Amino acid sequence: MPLPAHLAQFLASTHPYDGVPDAALKAVAEASSEMSFGVGDTIFALGDTVQNLYIVVDGEVEITDDTGVQISLLGARNSFGERALLRDGIASRTARAVASATLIVMPAETLFGLIEAHAGVARFFDRGPSLSNKGADLAVLQVAQLMSRDPITCLPEAPIREAAALMHAHRISSICVGTPGHFQGIVTLRDMNSRVIAQNIAPTAPLSSIMTADPLTLPPQALVTDVLHLMVERGIGHVPIVEGHVLLGIVTQTDLTRALATSSADLVGRVAQAETPAEMASVTAEIPQLLVQLVSAGNRHEVVTRLITDIADTATRRLLSLAEAQLGLPPVAYVWLACGSQGRQEQTGVSDQDNCLILSDDVTPAHMPYFAALAKWVSDGLDGCGYFYCPGDMMATNPRWTQPLHVWRDYFKGWIARPNPEAQMLASVMFDLRPIGGDDTLFHALQAETLKAATQNSIFTAHMISNSLKHQPPLGLLRGLATIRSGDHRNQLDLKHKGVVPVVDLGRIYMLQGTLDPVNTRARLTAAMAAGVVSASGGADLLDAYDLIANLRLAHQAAQIKSDDKPTNYLDPSVLSDFERSHLRDAFVVVKTMQSAAGSGKAALG
Repeated sequence: MPLPAHLAQFLASTHPYDGVPDAALKAVAEASSEMSFGVGDTIFALGDTVQNLYIVVDGEVEITDDTGVQISLLGARNSFGERALLRDGIASRTARAVASATLIVMPAETLFGLIEAHAGVARFFDRGPSLSNKGADLAVLQVAQLMSRDPITCLPEAPIREAAALMHAHRISSICVGTPGHFQGIVTLRDMNSRVIAQNIAPTAPLSSIMTADPLTLPPQALVTDVLHLMVERGIGHVPIVEGHVLLGIVTQTDLTRALATSSADLVGRVAQAETPAEMASVTAEIPQLLVQLVSAGNRHEVVTRLITDIADTATRRLLSLAEAQLGLPPVAYVWLACGSQGRQEQTGVSDQDNCLILSDDVTPAHMPYFAALAKWVSDGLDGCGYFYCPGDMMATNPRWTQPLHVWRDYFKGWIARPNPEAQMLASVMFDLRPIGGDDTLFHALQAETLKAATQNSIFTAHMISNSLKHQPPLGLLRGLATIRSGDHRNQLDLKHKGVVPVVDLGRIYMLQGTLDPVNTRARLTAAMAAGVVSASGGADLLDAYDLIANLRLAHQAAQIKSDDKPTNYLDPSVLSDFERSHLRDAFVVVKTMQSAAGSGKAALG
């Protein structure tokens, strides 16, 4: 039934509908209806399909998050439900009447029609930047700028009752355990319900008996999207922000509303919940459009590639989980590692897969068929998701790259002791390893001892420097741009192998020279400057050059995708303005200069 006259008048006096022409508003009133809810009635719950916008005429409606914490209390002329309607139609919160309420119920299609036809309504429901721009703003924010500082803490020996009282008094959904200088764990309302009430644990028991010890945390330098991805993939609602053992703050789902989530977080969540590789592939097929959106929103290359790599990481972990469900639990511990661009968190719109498996030394020949099947299952799934098979067969499906820990230790020792061309190439790839799934303790000791051995072997380092100089920037005799002379990419620049890769190689050399931990190229350059491996001026110039080349590469790929072309790394410089060509040439000159410094042993002088 259409709205009665008094509710139609109420709607006409409520912003933003007060700016809608009478004829259009009459149509809205005819399409809408009236509903009443009693005290305690649920209007919609978390996970429900939402098909309407709700406008409060009288009464009160409470909106709570998935932990039951109140987010808002809505009175007359407030609306709700638009969050789900403007996203995927699934409620991320619960709406419940806390006082008898009369609501105007507007169908989704009516709301969408208003948004499309009337700028004032569109601006109201946009509430500022578009979702994509909100995502862009979040992507470049560090969590230190958003976290709740000085979170409430409780000592591990304190009784549960004391912690519960603190949570109630401060109206918070979690409490951190330990001291600000020594973070030890966390307890949430969910823990109180599932561990205290459900298991009948005495409220006088120590808080440590129900806390989650050593929970997932992030450093203050992490991006807000790192929090989003962690929450969505791991199904958690609270992420402590910790540096060392020092608790600096906490980010909760209440802090991060879904309306501010980037579309990359949406893809991560959908990949993490996919039940089949085919379902996962339908999600990763949206990555090119994500790249366009992120680049168009003005995000820097290191943000775009991090977000895209996060999706690949999630896909890999989900495929490992599905494989184990299909094949059974692994007979011994393993760790799946990514190398190449995924290992460095630098994936773009063109990515193959580079991966390997380190197995526990407890593995026997009888166990190897299991891991061969696991590797095939995951690699086939990644290929189906658009991460095509590595042309050089640097994949876990190659038996050479699925080996026990002691074999990997021998691999690295051999490459360092005998740095022939193949060893240099393999070492270059393997120094970019990053654990993705499984038991990462199998890797950390190997990584530390290998880096130490490599840095102490000056002959190996010299060979690695020599090998890195094989990728030269595309500069001619007079330092003009030198394009490819023949073949399918004649008169084009290779922005990967001649642009980005030379800087990636320099970052790896600086890592060896300074015994640096980072795997990401930009992080390596920054760490090299801090450690004095390169001068402040030389490092700053190289960072600027790298940013220009990498940003141009992504902008080129985004333009190709928008033109319905397959993204590549090849750019015709004639499409650039004289200004752009000049700056690109200058960037290549900087890279060439830093290569020369590294080759002469003067990298620290820049």
